[in-house]
Amino acid sequence: MKKYRHLFFDLDHTLWDFEANSRQTLQELYTNLQLEQRGINNFDLFHKNYLQHNDRLWDKYRKGIIKVDELRWKRMHLTLLDFKIGDEALAHQMGVLFLDSLPTRKLLFPYAIEILQYLQAKNYQLHLITNGFEKTQQSKLLNSGLQPFFKEIITSEGSNSLKPHAAIFEYALKAANASLEESIMLGDDFEVDILGAKNFGMDQVYINHVNKAPLQQPTFMVTSLKELEGIF
Repeated sequence: MKKYRHLFFDLDHTLWDFEANSRQTLQELYTNLQLEQRGINNFDLFHKNYLQHNDRLWDKYRKGIIKVDELRWKRMHLTLLDFKIGDEALAHQMGVLFLDSLPTRKLLFPYAIEILQYLQAKNYQLHLITNGFEKTQQSKLLNSGLQPFFKEIITSEGSNSLKPHAAIFEYALKAANASLEESIMLGDDFEVDILGAKNFGMDQVYINHVNKAPLQQPTFMVTSLKELEGIF
């Protein structure tokens, strides 16, 4: 088997459970801002709609169609509009409160800490490549206990690029002083993490928590973090 030395992990949806943590944060906002009294009677529907708007806006952000400030408040604005609440001030307030609270959450995927300890003990160099914002991602890492495991933390903000673009992978290799041949990308988003790395020429591990059929054949595929022990 190829000798890897540098393992580049994605963070959200791969190690840090974004869905569970964002749900907790939105539930807190829903209660504290008394959204039920404003006509949002179904939190589950509110949360589902938020995720849909968030995904679409992130796709636009990755493609350079919208700016980060628009992403942060408009995902709230569009969700509120689904419930006939056209309050832009409330949407901006929710955007700020959400980003203040979300990074303090600590829910990780099963075996996240254990697999990082295992890999570290085997002398792999562990790094992160994330499309998240610098301050937010650093806060997530600190609060969840993940920070000590990673040598280089490459964010889209810090690198001035985004996965799946080649520039962020190039930036990551230089930051880690790693060669392409000894590096591998591990992530959950097939188009962003896996195809981004593949098109760059980097091997990949598709961490397929939801057991979704891959668009193409990745170098490796697992459905749980523990299965990484079989690769490394």
